[in-house]
Amino acid sequence: MQMAEVEISTPIPEGAVRRLQAGDHVYLSGVIITARDAAHKRIIHYLRGGRDLPFSLKGSALYHCGPIVRRINGDWHILAAGPTTSMRMEPFESELVKMGVKIIIGKGGMGDRTGNSLRRYGSVYCAFTGGAAALAVKHIESVVDVKWLDLGMPEAVWILRVKRFGPLIVGMDSHGRSLYEEVRSEAMRNLEEILKHLSG
Repeated sequence: MQMAEVEISTPIPEGAVRRLQAGDHVYLSGVIITARDAAHKRIIHYLRGGRDLPFSLKGSALYHCGPIVRRINGDWHILAAGPTTSMRMEPFESELVKMGVKIIIGKGGMGDRTGNSLRRYGSVYCAFTGGAAALAVKHIESVVDVKWLDLGMPEAVWILRVKRFGPLIVGMDSHGRSLYEEVRSEAMRNLEEILKHLSG
């Protein structure tokens, strides 16, 4: 199957996400929201408490990232914005997908609970290359806003305007396919063959 290169802008309609297949390359323009562990916990606290969030998740792209930021002459400037390990957010992510997150960006993939939500609500998980924090900055045009700075600079929610942010590789699509699971399954098959060969 030939993989596609797709341009997507925020807010992201479900139809655009449903057309994506695992392995496709996505270039994202518009606004993305960063959130790490502490921000996820606070988002869940707000949602379960019936409080309005100070930003919208509907049709959003959520980036697992703790950027390095500097304030120069009153303006925020992103110095580095590489992805953080997504599995740490696994206990929370399904609720955020339910609230409207359409593209999750991170590294390392996520678990079955998130995968089930991706299928149910029409969302995808995309991988951004680890160790490419400087590359990410080239596609960030500006800081639109920042929320919850009391959590600390890396854990705050940064709202960023981006242009052709990517390439993002669809690692888990809305149809149940996961590149991470396929790699794990292939590794297990190879291991079984090796063990058979050694024991034979």
